[in-house]
Amino acid sequence: MGSLTFSQALSVGDRLLALGLKPAAPANDVICYVEEWTVKSPDDFDQLDPWATEDVTLVHVREKWRGDFFLLSGAYHTIYRRHQDIGTYCSVSHPWRIREHPALHERTGMLWIGFRHAHSFIRVRLQTGAVITPGETRGDGQRAQWLDERRAAFLEAIAVLELPIETAIEKDAVVIRPHDTAIPLFCSWPDSFGPCQFEYNTSDAYEFLVPASKLAATYAPEPAGIRAYLTGFSEEALAEFQSIEPVARFAYRCSVHCPLDELPEVLGAIQPDGRLYATLCEFQTCNLLPEGEEASAIIGIVGGEGGFQIEARLNRAPLDEEAMAAWLERLIGYPVVYAPLPAFV
Repeated sequence: MGSLTFSQALSVGDRLLALGLKPAAPANDVICYVEEWTVKSPDDFDQLDPWATEDVTLVHVREKWRGDFFLLSGAYHTIYRRHQDIGTYCSVSHPWRIREHPALHERTGMLWIGFRHAHSFIRVRLQTGAVITPGETRGDGQRAQWLDERRAAFLEAIAVLELPIETAIEKDAVVIRPHDTAIPLFCSWPDSFGPCQFEYNTSDAYEFLVPASKLAATYAPEPAGIRAYLTGFSEEALAEFQSIEPVARFAYRCSVHCPLDELPEVLGAIQPDGRLYATLCEFQTCNLLPEGEEASAIIGIVGGEGGFQIEARLNRAPLDEEAMAAWLERLIGYPVVYAPLPAFV
């Protein structure tokens, strides 16, 4: 889909309303998600003062970084310990590499080491080249293979991190369990042929610093794209974090509460390279496709440097794959293309 004017984007709401759906009206308050807003300093966030904001996170972005991940994450951890509070959050990401060359998963995954008030965590994510959601059948012939690949990749990361975790395949999903069931462990999207991640928590604030650096070292010798996420900190703390390798680019992400028809003003505040997203309409596809499989759909407005676009997100395909694009084009009124979400941003 090409770039649209804001009026053209709003007209999609009129189209959905005529179909019996309930899109947001221009005067309705919506939550607008802002990301990748590059700023010169944390003070630039004042440009969003006209609106209420929440979940404000300053991101330190380093591209083609070469260095010691243990020293870098340790520096963030040291400053975090001086400024930690109930609402503060800090995490640092780094890519890692699977030893073998899997057929259905990307060889590059991502890890995060994070610090919260009462615990620290390690998060490990795998990525696939295609996404097939639960209930779809087009990947059934490869299901056993991608389950085996997924389990093997997680086992590799678990071994490098020396985590007390066991894995299994049960009911067409990879299952991950800690040896001590009292330890919090979370696994997301285990049955989807798409991204999958687990997160292991500990009360020891130092436990994962060395293991995370060992997993990050599997990406050597290539330069890495890494990010540090800082939420809930004072201006004094943010200034202190800036002293860590000051070559980082600063970017904000947050949620903005505003009327739908003020999205152009929000987009103007986060230019030139900030992006925004707001939901225009949510619905169950059975209302429009009684003959198809039931799916949840979200039609959203995306804003960026080139103007606005309409985005459709579905948790599964309600029609055969070859019929989806034509149906979405009739629904929205504009041409559509498949646009997978960025893997690790």
